[in-house]
Amino acid sequence: MDKTTELPLHDRAQVLTEALPYLQRFSGKTIVIKYGGNAMESEELKNAFAQGVVMLKAVGINPVVVHGGGPQIGSMLERLNLETRFVQGMRVTDSSTMDVVQMVLGGLVNKEIVTLINNNGGRAVGVTGKDGRFIMARRLKVTHKTPEMSVPEIIDIGHVGEVESIDTSIVEMLQNSDFIPVVAPIGVDNVGLSYNINADLVAGHLAEALNAEKLLLLTNTPGLLSKEGELLTGLDSEQVEKLIADGTIYGGMLPKIQCALSAVSNGVNRAHIIDGRVPHALLLELLTDQGVGTLITDGQS
Repeated sequence: MDKTTELPLHDRAQVLTEALPYLQRFSGKTIVIKYGGNAMESEELKNAFAQGVVMLKAVGINPVVVHGGGPQIGSMLERLNLETRFVQGMRVTDSSTMDVVQMVLGGLVNKEIVTLINNNGGRAVGVTGKDGRFIMARRLKVTHKTPEMSVPEIIDIGHVGEVESIDTSIVEMLQNSDFIPVVAPIGVDNVGLSYNINADLVAGHLAEALNAEKLLLLTNTPGLLSKEGELLTGLDSEQVEKLIADGTIYGGMLPKIQCALSAVSNGVNRAHIIDGRVPHALLLELLTDQGVGTLITDGQS
């Protein structure tokens, strides 16, 4: 770095001093991070993310990474000339598509993130929910109803699942051995069938099961925005419910918010929706006074 762009010594010391109380507060605590979107596409952002995860582990915080991979799945299906259909925003996943999902999420994407963290000085281990059957899943039921229909129609979208239960022992074993778990959101049912599960939902359920201090959801926006485009933060569950009711929260942000609400209602201290397009967003959110996203609490903490 050109020395003219470096922070003055006083300012650098101020940054470290500001981080100290957060380092003390979160030491020994678990932070679950959902990693995806733009943060997975830029080389600068990928390395900044990995450096942040490694730093958290180095200072005594226990990061657990849960990743998505929708665009990568779509690209691979296109290369293989397999048709992609969506129902209510969810990919219809037959057996052939599920094979691709497992290859991309459990193989390509998972191992890329593991390698990225390891190359930046960490010790990461990749797992899917099938390893040790630690994410038990059930088929997600999708319903469709119009005013003309007396009963809803149940639509079969194949191997798309939801979390039934989580056994945290494999993640805790990795944490206790000083590794960083990197989780692909693939679950399994009692007869061994695999299911693709929304990564936000897996991260939320895992944060609850681990009694995590924080859940961080990286996204492609500055956080939750008002109808006027202003960043909203410091929200409790009651305020969030009002924003859902008045239409401020809708579309792709809705499942993230619902995931965050569920987490803070079930033992996670705080949830954050943060801008994954900002370099070092993890460290800025966790270790500075200002942060870079939307904070959600249950209103009790």
